Amino acid sequence: MYKRTVLIVEDDLLIRMVLADTLAEEGYDVIEAGNVLEAVAVLGRRKIDAVITDVDMPGGLSGLDLARMISSSDMKVPVIITSGGSIVRPEELPSDAVFMPKPYGMNAISAMVGEMTAAETRKMAS
Repeated sequence: MYKRTVLIVEDDLLIRMVLADTLAEEGYDVIEAGNVLEAVAVLGRRKIDAVITDVDMPGGLSGLDLARMISSSDMKVPVIITSGGSIVRPEELPSDAVFMPKPYGMNAISAMVGEMTAAETRKMAS
């Protein structure tokens, strides 16, 4: 059976670790990145089924920038954008991205990943 891969892009190490552990327990292969440039390097060499990214990131590129890069590429990867401080209006989001404000529950974000990856699997099969 194919194991779906989730890329977590989060500069807060504790949040990233807890989220990674939660998703790994749910059966996902999890890859972690601490900023957008690390995420882009991963996206260039691995098949990713979903991305979870924080908005505010070090290094000059935001999670919204990452979501827009993914959306404008040939990769059809759903993105969950999170933030505890930045307000993201729906019109700022690419069409294949959703926003979840922090603090989010681990069950809620895990369920969202499950829904998004299942939807992508259905799209690829049709």
